[in-house]
Amino acid sequence: MKQRLSTIGIRVFGILCLLGMGLGMNPTFILAQSANGEMTKEKALMLAEKFGVDVGEVDQEIQEILGLTKAEGVVVFAVIGGSPAELSGIKVKAVIKEVDIYEIRNLLDLGNALEKTLQTPNFTVATYEPMTGVGVTGGLNFHFVRILQD
Repeated sequence: MKQRLSTIGIRVFGILCLLGMGLGMNPTFILAQSANGEMTKEKALMLAEKFGVDVGEVDQEIQEILGLTKAEGVVVFAVIGGSPAELSGIKVKAVIKEVDIYEIRNLLDLGNALEKTLQTPNFTVATYEPMTGVGVTGGLNFHFVRILQD
């Protein structure tokens, strides 16, 4: 029950950010892996935070808010200043569709892609950014990400 309430709280925060009513909070997530080392949503969220974004899966509600044709992908709720995501031009409300050669349909896809690409010095991220206005539907943007290594 506590985990469910936590998930609901994070979800509400993300939707408020999408509506432009952000609360200025920065939720943190605990790294968790399944017993066999597979990707979990918690681990995917940690990898996304390492990349510099607070994200959530596109569901029906977010699909309607952003005017998307289908509930698929991962939406950016917040971008961390000075992070690789910010430096590459990732924006709030963008829907992450690809990371390098990996198609992103959900949070686990994003986690798996980031686990592989964050170890490299460079990769690309394709985002769909919905636009508002008459006759404008949005566009696909490609971001070049550079990871500085010590």
